[in-house]
Amino acid sequence: MNRFALLPLLLALAGLAPLHAQDAPPPPPASAPSAPRPWQSLDPAQQEVLAPLRDHWNTLPPRKQAHMLKRAEHWVTLPPDRREEIRQRIARWQQMTPEERQRARENMHKFHRLPPQQRERLHEAYERFQHMPPDQRERLLQQWRSQTIEQRLRGLDRPPPGAPPPPPPPGH
Repeated sequence: MNRFALLPLLLALAGLAPLHAQDAPPPPPASAPSAPRPWQSLDPAQQEVLAPLRDHWNTLPPRKQAHMLKRAEHWVTLPPDRREEIRQRIARWQQMTPEERQRARENMHKFHRLPPQQRERLHEAYERFQHMPPDQRERLLQQWRSQTIEQRLRGLDRPPPGAPPPPPPPGH
């Protein structure tokens, strides 16, 4: 379970990107989903995109089904590397225990309540972390687990020794 200590924060920072599908009929309005949509009523493109939910689809409330159908609308318009990244995130999420998922949700809510400057600092730290070699990431995770929240926040202002500089902002 310790190896997932930072995963909820990273998931919160990365966000679960929207899923999309092409040629899908419009989902029922999110404000008033009337009835559940059985799995068999979905078209093949929707079923392909929503395949990870196949076993649970018919038990989802209509509002959740409508939400997932909406997120599936433009899936195929994403570049293949982005779709693969999302698939990997979904697989990691599915492997998490219910407690780890709850902690991830709580961390995401905490992240969104932070002041914008602090969110930006966390985002930059996440970018630096992603560009580190795996052994350096593991050392940082061990250090991270031993720190208090205050120590962690102070550490966001400075890159770890030997870390590559963060990538330039898009468009530069």
